[in-house]
Amino acid sequence: SQQGCDPFAQTQRSKLQHRRARINQQINKEMRMRAGAENLFRATSNHKVKETVALELSYVNSNLQLLKEELEELNSSMDVYQNDSESISVPMIPLGLKETKELDLLVPLKDFISEHYGEEGVLFEKEIKEFMELRQAMRTPSRNEAGLELLMEYYNQLYFLDSRFFPPTRTLGVFFHWYDSLTGVPSHQRALAFEKGSVLFNLGALHTQIGARQDRASLPGLNQAIDAFQKAAGAFNYLKENFSNAPSLDMSAASLTMLVRLMVAQVQECVFEKMTLLRAHNDFLARLQLAQEAARVEDVYSLVHQTMSQPHVKDYVPFSWTTMVQVKSEHFKALSHYFAAIALCDCPAPSDAELLEQEKAFLQFHVTMPEGPSLRVLLLDPEERRKLGKAHLKKAIMKHEEAMRIHGLCKILRKMDILQEVLSFAHKRSLSKYSEIDHEEDFFETGEAPDIHPKTQQKPEIKSPNFSQVKVTDLFHRLGPLSVFSAKNKWYPARRVHLMRGENGFGFTLRGDSPVLIAGVIPGGCAAEAGLKEGDYIISVNGKDCKWSKHAEVVQLLKSTGKEGVDIGVITLQGSECPKAVDRKAAAMSSGSGVLKSNKENSRKSLMNSKSASTLLVWSKKSKRSKKSTYSGVPFTAVGDNEAMY
Repeated sequence: SQQGCDPFAQTQRSKLQHRRARINQQINKEMRMRAGAENLFRATSNHKVKETVALELSYVNSNLQLLKEELEELNSSMDVYQNDSESISVPMIPLGLKETKELDLLVPLKDFISEHYGEEGVLFEKEIKEFMELRQAMRTPSRNEAGLELLMEYYNQLYFLDSRFFPPTRTLGVFFHWYDSLTGVPSHQRALAFEKGSVLFNLGALHTQIGARQDRASLPGLNQAIDAFQKAAGAFNYLKENFSNAPSLDMSAASLTMLVRLMVAQVQECVFEKMTLLRAHNDFLARLQLAQEAARVEDVYSLVHQTMSQPHVKDYVPFSWTTMVQVKSEHFKALSHYFAAIALCDCPAPSDAELLEQEKAFLQFHVTMPEGPSLRVLLLDPEERRKLGKAHLKKAIMKHEEAMRIHGLCKILRKMDILQEVLSFAHKRSLSKYSEIDHEEDFFETGEAPDIHPKTQQKPEIKSPNFSQVKVTDLFHRLGPLSVFSAKNKWYPARRVHLMRGENGFGFTLRGDSPVLIAGVIPGGCAAEAGLKEGDYIISVNGKDCKWSKHAEVVQLLKSTGKEGVDIGVITLQGSECPKAVDRKAAAMSSGSGVLKSNKENSRKSLMNSKSASTLLVWSKKSKRSKKSTYSGVPFTAVGDNEAMY
């Protein structure tokens, strides 16, 4: 049925519009201040000035964060009050994406192509522009599956960029600039690993935003939120295990540990919400289960709070996050005692058939045994149940009050009416239950209820990113197969050789595909006369590019030549001097500790687990020599192909 619009809501909306406009003006002002401070930060070499400016920047950025949060609140406040208190979802913490500056790779890549690959750089402008457009697009991904795929696509494309244009001995000379996700402080590095790590961070952050947006009042919404937060935890964990020495705080091991734990806690909270949706609440065992789920949520949030209170993290994490986490920890502790009380006071005493099962569940329910009669007597005696229930409620009310007190200490959270409403609703519910079971003639002193043993029906999983789900093709495919035409290989300038066919053929053996290799040259044969050598790769036949050609195609081209002979283009890899240069670089890398490096051991592990070549994460710049048959230091690729004489 159609409903008219609420005139009161209309005036509320115009007020909202004015507030939005005002906040946007303030945001613009802060952005201008940030730009000024950043220029000073970069321009000055004075350490004292740099420190002052960094402090200034963190103030500006926390102001920006506050303004953005205020804007976020305004944007979400329209539909908040349409729920009744029962089904209001407690807010989750999403992360902002790291911002980056534009990057112009046109000149550096064209130069590298002409210098290293000996090709006309100009001929690759289309590919370079396509790469830059992809980078531009991934700066602002949409908050959905398409946005996630865009980040994955760019991340996978970086594997090819790394292999093609980042030799172990030098950098491209371009800087990758990224801003810290929480403070906005700028960092830059020449290492491509910093770019990869930042994209990976944004993949995690985007998952958190998708998780926080779900409607958790329904089962599908809850399952999507659980999935999103688990994947966010996986991305941050992967980043922590595969990168080290990040130049920005958000990617330090301490911050990433904190973020992984925060995501796991948010998953656990969703699991609790899921159980409240699925369970029949009037059942004794179901209520015990809910109490244990709530105790588990309290447990994980108090771990997050400890992590956030550590020295390297404390001054960095927004105060509103630390407070929210502490509030949730107290809130869920209160809920665990509330559900324990409800189980005891609202459920009838067990029948003989139920007694054994209830006794067994209750035996593992408390951290320490409650004082008083044996469990069996307790379960069967309504008065004993009421007494223990009352003790649990007393503890619940104390914890509700503590949650509300902490909530009141934080200005940003005080503005979050939703959280306020959830806390006061839960508090009132416990109070009214208490007054309902409290008898005026109670002369006993309410005892101390023991805490509830945390237990969950669904353990959170940390889901690592599956890079192979987004297939990408190498944009710079035309440079030739990566096994040979990569940044780490060097070769002598291409040679053109004119070859006549003798009565015994050309006098060489060929092996492999893309590119085909001259595996042997018969002394005194036509090939030897023409100056072909073992280890030469055939890159063209009669002007036709053969870098990607299969064995049979090259043989076909050679066989179809007549008396006039054939022009063959070949290159020879500089095999012998390569390893020494790599060792020098490795030594240099280990001394430059400021560079974001990937953890060698883990990159090897992830290689073994990875499903496709596009996930190769060898950021460690040490050359991993191919174990396949090598020929004068040249790694062969397709050894499966039998050698054949031609």
